[in-house]
Amino acid sequence: MNETSSRKSIGYWSAVSIGIGGMVGGGIFAVLGLAVELGQGETPIAFMFAGIVALITSYSYAKLSVRYPSEGGTVEFLNQAFGSGLVTGGLNVLLWLSYVVMLSLYAYAFGSYGSTFFPESHQAILRHVFTSIIIVLLTVVNIVGAKVVGKSEEWIVGFKVAILLTFIGVGIWSVKIQQFQPTVVSNPLQLISAGMIIFLAYEGFELIANTANDVKNPEKTLPRAYYSAVIFVILLYVLIALVTVGNVSIDTIVQSKDYALAVAAKPFLGNFGFNLIAVAALLSTASAINATLYGASRVSYIIAKDGELPEILEEKIWNRPIEGLLITSAFTLFVANIFDLSSISIMGSAGFLILFGAVNASNARLHQKTGSQRWISILGTIVCSTALFALIWYTVNNSPKDLFILAFMLCSAFGVEFVYRKFTGRSITKIHN
Repeated sequence: MNETSSRKSIGYWSAVSIGIGGMVGGGIFAVLGLAVELGQGETPIAFMFAGIVALITSYSYAKLSVRYPSEGGTVEFLNQAFGSGLVTGGLNVLLWLSYVVMLSLYAYAFGSYGSTFFPESHQAILRHVFTSIIIVLLTVVNIVGAKVVGKSEEWIVGFKVAILLTFIGVGIWSVKIQQFQPTVVSNPLQLISAGMIIFLAYEGFELIANTANDVKNPEKTLPRAYYSAVIFVILLYVLIALVTVGNVSIDTIVQSKDYALAVAAKPFLGNFGFNLIAVAALLSTASAINATLYGASRVSYIIAKDGELPEILEEKIWNRPIEGLLITSAFTLFVANIFDLSSISIMGSAGFLILFGAVNASNARLHQKTGSQRWISILGTIVCSTALFALIWYTVNNSPKDLFILAFMLCSAFGVEFVYRKFTGRSITKIHN
Protein backbone atom coordinates (compact mmCIF):
# COMPACT_ATOMS: atom_id res chain seq x y z
CA MET A 1 0.00 0.00 0.00
CA ASN A 2 2.76 2.43 0.93
CA GLU A 3 4.70 1.48 -2.21
CA THR A 4 1.65 2.26 -4.36
CA SER A 5 1.11 5.58 -2.62
CA SER A 6 4.75 6.55 -3.09
CA ARG A 7 4.39 6.12 -6.86
CA LYS A 8 1.52 8.60 -7.07
CA SER A 9 2.81 11.88 -8.41
CA ILE A 10 -0.19 14.22 -8.76
CA GLY A 11 -1.08 16.43 -5.81
CA TYR A 12 -3.92 18.91 -5.28
CA TRP A 13 -2.42 21.84 -7.22
CA SER A 14 -1.36 19.65 -10.14
CA ALA A 15 -4.85 18.16 -10.37
CA VAL A 16 -6.41 21.63 -10.24
CA SER A 17 -4.02 22.76 -13.00
CA ILE A 18 -5.08 19.83 -15.18
CA GLY A 19 -8.74 20.79 -14.74
CA ILE A 20 -8.17 24.49 -15.37
CA GLY A 21 -5.90 23.75 -18.33
CA GLY A 22 -8.57 21.49 -19.82
CA MET A 23 -11.33 24.09 -19.48
CA VAL A 24 -9.30 27.14 -20.48
CA GLY A 25 -7.66 25.14 -23.23
CA GLY A 26 -9.05 27.16 -26.10
CA GLY A 27 -12.81 27.24 -25.64
CA ILE A 28 -13.03 30.79 -24.27
CA PHE A 29 -10.97 32.12 -27.18
CA ALA A 30 -13.32 30.39 -29.63
CA VAL A 31 -16.81 30.86 -28.18
CA LEU A 32 -16.74 34.28 -26.48
CA GLY A 33 -17.99 36.07 -29.60
CA LEU A 34 -20.73 33.51 -30.14
CA ALA A 35 -21.74 33.85 -26.48
CA VAL A 36 -22.08 37.64 -26.83
CA GLU A 37 -24.04 37.28 -30.08
CA LEU A 38 -26.57 35.07 -28.29
CA GLY A 39 -26.50 36.43 -24.73
CA GLN A 40 -26.06 40.13 -25.56
CA GLY A 41 -25.84 42.18 -22.33
CA GLU A 42 -26.58 39.10 -20.22
CA THR A 43 -23.57 37.13 -21.50
CA PRO A 44 -22.01 36.89 -17.98
CA ILE A 45 -25.25 35.24 -16.78
CA ALA A 46 -25.09 32.78 -19.69
CA PHE A 47 -21.57 31.76 -18.64
CA MET A 48 -22.82 31.41 -15.06
CA PHE A 49 -25.64 29.06 -16.14
CA ALA A 50 -23.24 26.84 -18.06
CA GLY A 51 -20.84 26.83 -15.11
CA ILE A 52 -23.52 25.72 -12.67
CA VAL A 53 -24.27 22.68 -14.87
CA ALA A 54 -20.55 21.83 -14.87
CA LEU A 55 -20.25 22.32 -11.09
CA ILE A 56 -23.17 20.01 -10.27
CA THR A 57 -21.78 17.39 -12.66
CA SER A 58 -18.31 17.63 -11.08
CA TYR A 59 -19.81 16.06 -7.92
CA SER A 60 -20.55 12.83 -9.81
CA TYR A 61 -17.13 12.87 -11.46
CA ALA A 62 -15.42 13.34 -8.10
CA LYS A 63 -17.26 10.42 -6.48
CA LEU A 64 -16.81 8.08 -9.45
CA SER A 65 -13.13 8.98 -9.87
CA VAL A 66 -12.41 7.99 -6.26
CA ARG A 67 -14.29 4.68 -6.54
CA TYR A 68 -13.20 3.74 -10.09
CA PRO A 69 -9.82 5.38 -10.79
CA SER A 70 -8.86 4.71 -14.40
CA GLU A 71 -7.27 6.44 -17.38
CA GLY A 72 -10.53 5.59 -19.13
CA GLY A 73 -12.41 8.12 -16.98
CA THR A 74 -15.88 8.61 -18.45
CA VAL A 75 -15.65 5.35 -20.42
CA GLU A 76 -15.11 3.34 -17.24
CA PHE A 77 -17.91 5.12 -15.32
CA LEU A 78 -20.51 4.33 -17.99
CA ASN A 79 -19.34 0.72 -18.19
CA GLN A 80 -19.64 0.30 -14.44
CA ALA A 81 -23.15 1.71 -14.25
CA PHE A 82 -24.82 0.35 -17.36
CA GLY A 83 -22.84 -2.76 -18.30
CA SER A 84 -22.07 -3.93 -21.81
CA GLY A 85 -25.26 -2.88 -23.59
CA LEU A 86 -25.80 -0.86 -26.73
CA VAL A 87 -26.44 2.35 -24.75
CA THR A 88 -23.04 2.24 -23.07
CA GLY A 89 -21.26 1.44 -26.31
CA GLY A 90 -23.05 4.20 -28.20
CA LEU A 91 -22.29 6.76 -25.48
CA ASN A 92 -18.63 5.79 -25.47
CA VAL A 93 -18.42 6.24 -29.24
CA LEU A 94 -20.24 9.58 -28.79
CA LEU A 95 -17.50 10.57 -26.33
CA TRP A 96 -14.87 10.01 -29.00
CA LEU A 97 -16.92 11.97 -31.56
CA SER A 98 -17.31 14.81 -29.04
CA TYR A 99 -13.53 14.92 -28.62
CA VAL A 100 -13.27 15.25 -32.41
CA VAL A 101 -15.69 18.21 -32.24
CA MET A 102 -13.61 19.80 -29.45
CA LEU A 103 -10.48 19.41 -31.54
CA SER A 104 -12.29 21.03 -34.45
CA LEU A 105 -13.28 23.98 -32.25
CA TYR A 106 -9.70 24.51 -31.09
CA ALA A 107 -8.35 24.22 -34.64
CA TYR A 108 -11.03 26.63 -35.91
CA ALA A 109 -10.02 29.14 -33.22
CA PHE A 110 -6.31 28.70 -34.06
CA GLY A 111 -7.04 29.40 -37.72
CA SER A 112 -9.21 32.43 -36.91
CA TYR A 113 -6.65 34.08 -34.61
CA GLY A 114 -3.73 33.17 -36.88
CA SER A 115 -5.38 34.81 -39.87
CA THR A 116 -5.72 38.15 -37.99
CA PHE A 117 -2.01 38.83 -38.60
CA PHE A 118 -2.70 39.11 -42.35
CA PRO A 119 -4.78 41.47 -44.53
CA GLU A 120 -8.53 41.09 -44.13
CA SER A 121 -8.97 40.12 -47.78
CA HIS A 122 -6.89 36.96 -47.21
CA GLN A 123 -8.29 35.97 -43.80
CA ALA A 124 -11.09 33.68 -44.99
CA ILE A 125 -8.80 31.33 -46.92
CA LEU A 126 -5.95 31.61 -44.41
CA ARG A 127 -8.25 30.47 -41.61
CA HIS A 128 -8.66 27.14 -43.42
CA VAL A 129 -4.92 26.95 -44.16
CA PHE A 130 -3.89 27.54 -40.53
CA THR A 131 -6.67 25.26 -39.26
CA SER A 132 -5.40 22.39 -41.39
CA ILE A 133 -1.70 23.02 -40.77
CA ILE A 134 -2.00 22.94 -36.95
CA ILE A 135 -3.96 19.65 -37.02
CA VAL A 136 -1.41 17.97 -39.31
CA LEU A 137 1.58 19.41 -37.45
CA LEU A 138 0.43 18.29 -34.00
CA THR A 139 -0.58 14.90 -35.34
CA VAL A 140 3.03 14.45 -36.44
CA VAL A 141 4.22 15.70 -33.02
CA ASN A 142 2.04 13.08 -31.30
CA ILE A 143 3.35 10.34 -33.59
CA VAL A 144 7.01 11.25 -33.08
CA GLY A 145 6.65 12.01 -29.38
CA ALA A 146 4.63 14.53 -27.44
CA LYS A 147 6.94 14.66 -24.40
CA VAL A 148 8.54 17.99 -25.29
CA VAL A 149 5.19 19.70 -25.74
CA GLY A 150 3.81 17.90 -22.70
CA LYS A 151 6.61 19.23 -20.48
CA SER A 152 5.79 22.80 -21.51
CA GLU A 153 2.06 22.38 -20.87
CA GLU A 154 2.13 23.73 -17.31
CA TRP A 155 4.02 26.85 -18.49
CA ILE A 156 1.50 27.40 -21.29
CA VAL A 157 -1.42 27.03 -18.85
CA GLY A 158 0.22 29.53 -16.51
CA PHE A 159 0.89 31.95 -19.36
CA LYS A 160 -2.65 31.96 -20.76
CA VAL A 161 -4.26 32.28 -17.31
CA ALA A 162 -1.89 35.18 -16.52
CA ILE A 163 -2.85 36.90 -19.79
CA LEU A 164 -6.56 36.46 -19.08
CA LEU A 165 -6.15 37.78 -15.52
CA THR A 166 -4.27 40.79 -16.93
CA PHE A 167 -7.11 41.31 -19.41
CA ILE A 168 -9.58 41.32 -16.50
CA GLY A 169 -7.41 43.39 -14.14
CA VAL A 170 -6.84 46.20 -16.65
CA GLY A 171 -10.19 46.09 -18.44
CA ILE A 172 -12.44 46.00 -15.38
CA TRP A 173 -11.67 49.68 -14.65
CA SER A 174 -13.05 50.91 -17.96
CA VAL A 175 -16.29 48.89 -17.97
CA LYS A 176 -19.33 50.94 -18.97
CA ILE A 177 -22.36 49.90 -16.93
CA GLN A 178 -24.81 51.07 -19.62
CA GLN A 179 -23.50 48.29 -21.89
CA PHE A 180 -25.40 45.75 -19.77
CA GLN A 181 -28.87 46.78 -20.89
CA PRO A 182 -31.29 43.82 -20.56
CA THR A 183 -32.06 42.43 -24.02
CA VAL A 184 -32.91 38.75 -23.76
CA VAL A 185 -33.77 38.37 -20.08
CA SER A 186 -37.46 38.59 -20.98
CA ASN A 187 -36.99 35.18 -22.57
CA PRO A 188 -35.13 33.03 -19.99
CA LEU A 189 -35.07 30.02 -22.30
CA GLN A 190 -33.08 32.00 -24.87
CA LEU A 191 -30.58 33.04 -22.17
CA ILE A 192 -30.19 29.45 -20.97
CA SER A 193 -29.76 28.39 -24.60
CA ALA A 194 -26.94 30.89 -25.00
CA GLY A 195 -25.20 29.33 -22.00
CA MET A 196 -25.68 25.81 -23.32
CA ILE A 197 -24.32 26.52 -26.80
CA ILE A 198 -21.06 27.61 -25.16
CA PHE A 199 -21.18 24.82 -22.56
CA LEU A 200 -18.27 23.02 -24.20
CA ALA A 201 -16.01 25.80 -22.84
CA TYR A 202 -16.38 24.02 -19.46
CA GLU A 203 -15.89 20.47 -20.76
CA GLY A 204 -12.24 20.02 -19.78
CA PHE A 205 -12.69 19.46 -16.03
CA GLU A 206 -13.39 15.78 -16.72
CA LEU A 207 -9.73 15.34 -17.72
CA ILE A 208 -8.97 15.11 -13.99
CA ALA A 209 -10.74 11.72 -14.04
CA ASN A 210 -8.16 10.30 -16.46
CA THR A 211 -5.36 10.97 -13.95
CA ALA A 212 -7.14 9.54 -10.88
CA ASN A 213 -4.79 6.53 -10.66
CA ASP A 214 -1.84 8.86 -10.09
CA VAL A 215 -3.41 11.26 -7.57
CA LYS A 216 -2.09 11.36 -4.01
CA ASN A 217 -4.72 10.85 -1.27
CA PRO A 218 -7.54 10.70 -3.89
CA GLU A 219 -10.44 10.63 -1.40
CA LYS A 220 -9.64 14.20 -0.35
CA THR A 221 -7.65 15.52 -3.29
CA LEU A 222 -9.99 14.65 -6.19
CA PRO A 223 -13.21 16.30 -4.90
CA ARG A 224 -11.34 19.45 -3.85
CA ALA A 225 -9.54 19.59 -7.21
CA TYR A 226 -12.75 19.24 -9.22
CA TYR A 227 -14.66 21.89 -7.28
CA SER A 228 -11.74 24.34 -7.11
CA ALA A 229 -11.04 24.10 -10.85
CA VAL A 230 -14.68 24.55 -11.90
CA ILE A 231 -15.39 27.43 -9.48
CA PHE A 232 -12.20 29.25 -10.53
CA VAL A 233 -13.10 28.94 -14.23
CA ILE A 234 -16.70 30.07 -13.63
CA LEU A 235 -15.37 33.26 -11.99
CA LEU A 236 -12.78 33.70 -14.75
CA TYR A 237 -15.31 33.34 -17.57
CA VAL A 238 -17.91 35.59 -15.93
CA LEU A 239 -15.31 38.33 -15.39
CA ILE A 240 -14.02 37.98 -18.97
CA ALA A 241 -17.60 38.34 -20.22
CA LEU A 242 -18.14 41.42 -17.99
CA VAL A 243 -14.99 43.12 -19.31
CA THR A 244 -15.80 42.22 -22.93
CA VAL A 245 -19.41 43.41 -22.95
CA GLY A 246 -18.53 46.40 -20.76
CA ASN A 247 -15.84 47.74 -23.10
CA VAL A 248 -16.96 46.90 -26.65
CA SER A 249 -20.28 47.30 -28.42
CA ILE A 250 -22.27 44.16 -29.13
CA ASP A 251 -22.20 44.88 -32.87
CA THR A 252 -18.38 45.12 -32.91
CA ILE A 253 -18.01 41.83 -31.04
CA VAL A 254 -20.47 40.04 -33.32
CA GLN A 255 -18.72 41.31 -36.47
CA SER A 256 -15.44 39.84 -35.17
CA LYS A 257 -16.86 36.94 -33.20
CA ASP A 258 -14.25 34.41 -34.40
CA TYR A 259 -11.54 36.38 -32.55
CA ALA A 260 -13.68 38.43 -30.16
CA LEU A 261 -11.35 38.27 -27.17
CA ALA A 262 -8.55 40.02 -29.08
CA VAL A 263 -10.97 42.72 -30.26
CA ALA A 264 -12.20 43.18 -26.68
CA ALA A 265 -8.66 43.97 -25.48
CA LYS A 266 -8.19 46.83 -27.96
CA PRO A 267 -10.09 49.63 -26.14
CA PHE A 268 -7.85 49.52 -23.06
CA LEU A 269 -4.67 47.79 -24.31
CA GLY A 270 -4.55 49.02 -27.91
CA ASN A 271 -2.99 47.06 -30.76
CA PHE A 272 -0.50 45.57 -28.31
CA GLY A 273 -3.40 44.03 -26.40
CA PHE A 274 -4.97 42.70 -29.59
CA ASN A 275 -1.70 41.02 -30.61
CA LEU A 276 -1.01 39.75 -27.08
CA ILE A 277 -4.40 38.04 -26.89
CA ALA A 278 -3.97 36.66 -30.41
CA VAL A 279 -0.59 35.14 -29.50
CA ALA A 280 -2.04 33.74 -26.25
CA ALA A 281 -4.91 32.24 -28.27
CA LEU A 282 -2.48 30.58 -30.70
CA LEU A 283 -0.42 29.07 -27.88
CA SER A 284 -3.50 28.08 -25.91
CA THR A 285 -5.37 26.42 -28.76
CA ALA A 286 -2.23 24.68 -30.02
CA SER A 287 -1.51 23.20 -26.58
CA ALA A 288 -5.19 22.22 -26.27
CA ILE A 289 -5.11 20.47 -29.66
CA ASN A 290 -1.97 18.61 -28.66
CA ALA A 291 -3.39 17.49 -25.31
CA THR A 292 -6.79 16.57 -26.77
CA LEU A 293 -5.25 14.64 -29.67
CA TYR A 294 -3.20 12.72 -27.13
CA GLY A 295 -6.27 12.04 -25.00
CA ALA A 296 -8.71 11.33 -27.84
CA SER A 297 -6.41 8.77 -29.47
CA ARG A 298 -6.16 7.00 -26.12
CA VAL A 299 -9.92 7.17 -25.62
CA SER A 300 -10.33 5.41 -28.97
CA TYR A 301 -7.72 2.87 -27.85
CA ILE A 302 -9.51 2.22 -24.55
CA ILE A 303 -12.91 1.96 -26.23
CA ALA A 304 -11.49 -0.46 -28.82
CA LYS A 305 -9.87 -2.48 -26.04
CA ASP A 306 -13.25 -2.58 -24.30
CA GLY A 307 -14.77 -4.00 -27.46
CA GLU A 308 -16.64 -1.02 -28.86
CA LEU A 309 -14.48 0.01 -31.81
CA PRO A 310 -12.55 -2.04 -34.42
CA GLU A 311 -9.62 -4.09 -33.11
CA ILE A 312 -7.22 -2.25 -35.43
CA LEU A 313 -7.48 0.72 -33.04
CA GLU A 314 -5.96 -1.48 -30.31
CA GLU A 315 -2.71 -1.79 -32.24
CA LYS A 316 0.18 0.34 -31.05
CA ILE A 317 3.23 1.52 -32.96
CA TRP A 318 6.16 2.87 -30.92
CA ASN A 319 3.96 2.30 -27.86
CA ARG A 320 1.35 4.74 -29.21
CA PRO A 321 -2.16 4.08 -30.63
CA ILE A 322 -1.27 5.47 -34.07
CA GLU A 323 -4.37 4.22 -35.94
CA GLY A 324 -6.69 5.93 -33.44
CA LEU A 325 -4.65 9.14 -33.71
CA LEU A 326 -4.75 9.22 -37.52
CA ILE A 327 -8.48 8.49 -37.71
CA THR A 328 -9.17 11.16 -35.06
CA SER A 329 -7.07 13.71 -36.98
CA ALA A 330 -8.75 12.90 -40.30
CA PHE A 331 -12.23 13.42 -38.84
CA THR A 332 -11.06 16.65 -37.19
CA LEU A 333 -9.76 18.03 -40.50
CA PHE A 334 -13.16 17.37 -42.05
CA VAL A 335 -15.30 18.90 -39.28
CA ALA A 336 -13.07 21.96 -38.70
CA ASN A 337 -13.05 22.92 -42.39
CA ILE A 338 -16.64 22.08 -43.33
CA PHE A 339 -18.74 23.44 -40.44
CA ASP A 340 -18.97 26.97 -39.01
CA LEU A 341 -18.38 28.00 -35.39
CA SER A 342 -22.06 27.82 -34.41
CA SER A 343 -22.52 24.30 -35.81
CA ILE A 344 -19.36 23.04 -34.12
CA SER A 345 -20.42 24.57 -30.78
CA ILE A 346 -23.90 23.07 -30.95
CA MET A 347 -22.53 19.60 -31.79
CA GLY A 348 -19.91 19.72 -29.04
CA SER A 349 -22.13 21.16 -26.34
CA ALA A 350 -24.96 18.73 -27.08
CA GLY A 351 -22.58 15.78 -27.08
CA PHE A 352 -21.12 16.66 -23.69
CA LEU A 353 -24.50 17.51 -22.15
CA ILE A 354 -25.70 14.01 -23.11
CA LEU A 355 -22.52 12.43 -21.73
CA PHE A 356 -22.53 14.45 -18.51
CA GLY A 357 -26.20 13.62 -18.00
CA ALA A 358 -25.27 9.94 -18.39
CA VAL A 359 -22.39 10.29 -15.89
CA ASN A 360 -24.76 11.89 -13.37
CA ALA A 361 -27.18 9.01 -13.95
CA SER A 362 -24.28 6.57 -13.48
CA ASN A 363 -23.44 8.00 -10.08
CA ALA A 364 -27.10 8.04 -9.07
CA ARG A 365 -27.24 4.34 -9.92
CA LEU A 366 -23.97 3.55 -8.13
CA HIS A 367 -24.51 5.92 -5.18
CA GLN A 368 -24.14 3.19 -2.55
CA LYS A 369 -20.79 2.06 -3.96
CA THR A 370 -19.51 5.62 -4.39
CA GLY A 371 -20.86 6.89 -1.04
CA SER A 372 -22.80 9.69 -2.74
CA GLN A 373 -25.85 11.77 -1.99
CA ARG A 374 -28.09 10.34 -4.67
CA TRP A 375 -30.28 13.44 -4.98
CA ILE A 376 -27.34 15.57 -6.16
CA SER A 377 -26.66 13.25 -9.09
CA ILE A 378 -30.37 13.03 -9.91
CA LEU A 379 -30.45 16.84 -9.91
CA GLY A 380 -27.42 16.81 -12.22
CA THR A 381 -29.21 14.46 -14.63
CA ILE A 382 -32.28 16.73 -14.65
CA VAL A 383 -30.19 19.89 -15.12
CA CYS A 384 -28.24 18.38 -18.03
CA SER A 385 -31.48 17.17 -19.65
CA THR A 386 -33.11 20.59 -19.25
CA ALA A 387 -30.03 22.27 -20.67
CA LEU A 388 -30.07 19.90 -23.65
CA PHE A 389 -33.75 20.71 -24.23
CA ALA A 390 -32.96 24.44 -24.21
CA LEU A 391 -30.16 23.89 -26.72
CA ILE A 392 -32.42 21.86 -29.02
CA TRP A 393 -35.16 24.49 -28.68
CA TYR A 394 -32.76 27.20 -29.78
CA THR A 395 -31.50 25.10 -32.69
CA VAL A 396 -35.02 24.34 -33.94
CA ASN A 397 -35.97 28.02 -33.87
CA ASN A 398 -32.76 29.60 -35.12
CA SER A 399 -30.64 27.06 -36.98
CA PRO A 400 -32.71 24.00 -37.93
CA LYS A 401 -30.01 22.66 -40.27
CA ASP A 402 -27.78 22.13 -37.23
CA LEU A 403 -30.43 19.85 -35.75
CA PHE A 404 -29.89 17.44 -38.64
CA ILE A 405 -26.12 17.57 -38.05
CA LEU A 406 -26.65 16.78 -34.36
CA ALA A 407 -29.08 13.97 -35.19
CA PHE A 408 -26.57 12.54 -37.67
CA MET A 409 -23.83 12.60 -35.01
CA LEU A 410 -26.02 10.72 -32.52
CA CYS A 411 -27.27 8.22 -35.09
CA SER A 412 -23.69 7.61 -36.22
CA ALA A 413 -22.52 6.88 -32.67
CA PHE A 414 -25.26 4.36 -31.92
CA GLY A 415 -25.52 3.07 -35.50
CA VAL A 416 -21.82 2.23 -35.71
CA GLU A 417 -22.02 0.56 -32.31
CA PHE A 418 -25.09 -1.50 -33.28
CA VAL A 419 -23.65 -2.70 -36.60
CA TYR A 420 -20.23 -3.43 -35.15
CA ARG A 421 -21.63 -5.44 -32.25
CA LYS A 422 -23.88 -7.42 -34.56
CA PHE A 423 -21.02 -8.51 -36.81
CA THR A 424 -18.28 -9.02 -34.22
CA GLY A 425 -19.99 -9.94 -30.96
CA ARG A 426 -17.28 -8.14 -28.95
CA SER A 427 -18.23 -7.14 -25.42
CA ILE A 428 -17.12 -4.47 -22.97
CA THR A 429 -14.51 -5.22 -20.34
CA LYS A 430 -14.63 -3.53 -16.93
CA ILE A 431 -11.38 -2.46 -15.34
CA HIS A 432 -12.64 -2.42 -11.73
CA ASN A 433 -14.99 -4.66 -9.78
